[in-house]
Amino acid sequence: MKKKLLFVCIENSTRSQMSQAFAKITGGDKVDAFSAGSKPSGTVNPKAIAAMKELGYDLSIHDSKSLDEVKAYAPFDVVVTMGCGDACPWMPAKQFIDWQIPDPKNMEPEQFNEVRDFIKNKVKQLIESLQ
Repeated sequence: MKKKLLFVCIENSTRSQMSQAFAKITGGDKVDAFSAGSKPSGTVNPKAIAAMKELGYDLSIHDSKSLDEVKAYAPFDVVVTMGCGDACPWMPAKQFIDWQIPDPKNMEPEQFNEVRDFIKNKVKQLIESLQ
């Protein structure tokens, strides 16, 4: 049975979008991955699109969503929050994890890609733990 994962950050434009993409890449047909923001920006960060394109993934097909827009898919097996602190409301899930990941939106490309690669490794570890 597929595991349902939700990745949440504030704007749903960078960290949670990349996490969702890596979950799809790593988990394949074993996971349904979603992302949302506590205060969504309405756009996906062009830097995130460029960083993911370097790895062969088209993040431009993603949309920035609110938690209300993904609650229909609840309950989730895992909800991962990343740096949204008190702004992250509760969502029905079996497990909650908080990753303290700095927001890379204003970082230079080299540092941005370091955060991207850190997220990639965190998502890989998460999916391996679900097997």
